[in-house]
Amino acid sequence: MPPYLSPEWVQAFNDALAGLDLSDAVAAAGAASLTVAQGTFRVAQVVTGGPEGLAAPGAAASPDSDGATVRTVLTVEGGRLTLVEDPTGTIAANVTMVLTYDDALAIARGSLHPADALAAGRVRVRGELSVLVAGQAVLNAASAALGRTLTDLTDLTDLDAPIDLDAPIDLDAPIDLTESSEHSGPAPPGE
Repeated sequence: MPPYLSPEWVQAFNDALAGLDLSDAVAAAGAASLTVAQGTFRVAQVVTGGPEGLAAPGAAASPDSDGATVRTVLTVEGGRLTLVEDPTGTIAANVTMVLTYDDALAIARGSLHPADALAAGRVRVRGELSVLVAGQAVLNAASAALGRTLTDLTDLTDLDAPIDLDAPIDLDAPIDLTESSEHSGPAPPGE
């Protein structure tokens, strides 16, 4: 699986979200922001301390961090999401956040709440904070619509991968006998 925010991951993100209309999520998020209410906005993310080889060619190294620095821009327009790499910082954004790779990954996985990271000083923000909040709400809606976290999107592009018959099997894991793919545990009593 490609590393989070690598060029391959960005492509998988865009491929997975290509047919997803999030107009309702954008409209709901727009209630708290005049910029978002217009239906088009951009959120830039500068991530420092990423794995070696993560940064796109032309990316500037961050003097205060070890590892790669990656700048991406999420554009929301017409209910659609598009993520692009912007190593030279030429794409204007309504808000820019700067954080470490580990914190970006934790936020994307849902193990670190963005407000907690912001309150702890682990995220620096320039621009319209309401746009950042709206961007997170739209990303959460995308994750819910896809039924997975956005960090796992590369799994969607590898559906034809061969099955590893030597992989260990967890015999204690619960077995889901329901037909719904949305249900991950045993059926509630009475069903």
